Order: sequence, then C-alpha cells, then structure tokens
Amino acid sequence: MSARRRGKTTGFVATLVTGLIAVVCALTGCTNHHHTSGRSGSDQTSPADFPATVAPPGGQPVTLEKRPEKIVSLSPADTEILLAIGAGVQVVAVDRLSDYPASAPHSTLDGTQPNIEAIAGYQPDLVIASNDPGGLVSGLSRIKVPVLLTTAPNTLDTAYAEWSLIGKATGHATQADGLVRRSKDEIAKIVHDAAKPGRTLSYYHELDQTLYTVTSRTFIGNVYSLLGLRNIADAADSASANGYPQLSAEQVIKANPDLIFLADGTCCGQNAATIGARPGWSTLTAVRSGDVVMLDDAESSRWGPRIVDLIRTVSDAVAKAARRNG
Repeated sequence: MSARRRGKTTGFVATLVTGLIAVVCALTGCTNHHHTSGRSGSDQTSPADFPATVAPPGGQPVTLEKRPEKIVSLSPADTEILLAIGAGVQVVAVDRLSDYPASAPHSTLDGTQPNIEAIAGYQPDLVIASNDPGGLVSGLSRIKVPVLLTTAPNTLDTAYAEWSLIGKATGHATQADGLVRRSKDEIAKIVHDAAKPGRTLSYYHELDQTLYTVTSRTFIGNVYSLLGLRNIADAADSASANGYPQLSAEQVIKANPDLIFLADGTCCGQNAATIGARPGWSTLTAVRSGDVVMLDDAESSRWGPRIVDLIRTVSDAVAKAARRNG
C-alpha cells in the first residue's frame, strides 16, 4: 500500500496496514507536549507488582519475573507511551523511527528490519514492538529476551488499553492509568466544547499524494467521528483495503469535502498550495474556503498521548469551518 511505500515512518499507518503497505515513510518534526514526561518521573512500583503476565488483545501473553530495567522499544507510538508514563529511565534504546520525544535514547535500530544481534547488544530484559518482521520474536526468544507485541488500535478505548498494558509490563500501572484518566478528561472537554456546525461537515484525510486515505473504522477515523465529521472515503472501503482505500482524484472532486487534512506535509511536501495546483482541485470547497489543514505527520499517525493535541487541532479546524457554514 502506497502510504508506507511513500515513506511514512511510523505509528499507526505503518502498523495498521502491515501486509498492505510495503515500506514505511519518513516522519519528522514534533512539538513538545505536556503529557510526555521524558526519561524522568516518580517510581511508584514495588517488587510485589512482579511477576506480571501481560496479554495484548489477540496476542501472546508475556510473563515478566521482575520489573524490566533495560527496555528496547521498536515502535514509535510505544516509545511515546513509555516516556509519558515515567518508564523512560528503564528505556535503553529506541528504534530510528522513534523521533519523539527528544529525550528518548535514539539508536539506529530498525523495527521494520530488525537486527537481532544489534538489539541483543543492549542486553534488554524486554523488547516492545508493534509487529514481528523477520522473525523478531523467535530470534529474541532463542536468547531468552521477552517480546511484548502490541496491537494497533482502531478506537481510543483500545489505545487506552494499550497504555495500561505497557504500564503493567513496565511497573508503571498507576502512572499509565493516570495518563488514561487525564487524556479522557481532556478529550471529553474538547469534544464537549467543540463547535456544532449547522450541518454535518465532510472531510478527506490524506496519507500521501497518491490519495491513500483512511475510513471511519480506523483509529484516525474514530478521532474524526468524535467531532461529528463525515468521511468521504467510507464508501470506497473494502476487505482488501482494510480501512485504507486509495481514492481517485475524480472521487475526491466529486465528494467535494468541506475539510482536507494533510498528513503528508513532512514526508511528501504536500500543503495547501500543492493541493490547489492539482488538476480540478482548485474548485473544491475546502481549497476555496482555506480549510486545508496541515497535520503533524507523526502526531497524526501514532496512538500515544499526543492524540489529545490531534483532536484539538481537528476541533479548531471544525470551528473555523463552522463559522462559514453556519
């Protein structure tokens, strides 16, 4: 699938469409967020929290005899979660795509093409990954390194469950539950205070310039649904697309979305000007009204605590469009 082939490096596009997308695209540029605590944070764990068995939904349970002190993260979204819940002091390395936060111990490890020997060089007692390419799990199991394979969520609730799961696995269950609670409260307030347009506004979310997009049954689609938006791509979904169909220019033009959200600015150089220069796109309502919204590529493709910032960005865009649409 083209979103990965075009080079998006991370997060839920890379994970949710594993098997549909061939290569991950590059994501850069993130802003600081108050949820992320860096490599510090109070240690509220005790030996009584372990042994602990954690079981990702639909995945293999992992038993940890003691609190892991050398964690390697091969998932950018999980890296953000780890540091947000105060587990940063236990993280010894993160993969090359984990570009946020700046305090993370960055490395050249590649979660999409894992090198077992390079990972083992950090002597981890826990590896967290979002998929199992190249026999990652079996390779590490041979040297007695447990691997927690997280699953990409399709709703906020499943994302929250993953935060709690990582909290339990790292000995930070209390901090993870607190992060869930604060995020739920912030999101509920944003949604409650959001503008209520006089009619349902439609949107198109662009993953790359070949017009791969998301539908309402994906994680990002779920976010837009919270704010009452209608996805123009829903009718184009299919079993093979799995929530990530590729539209034609004609389909987008015919649907004439009220809002266009671009998640391909950093990776692919797209912006309001390039969108407007596409044949026929200058007639679109979103282009004519200035409702082409630039998203942070990474923020809009990961299911970590910065999802609050994404929802706030979408809410602001809805409020702006609502003022014109009544």
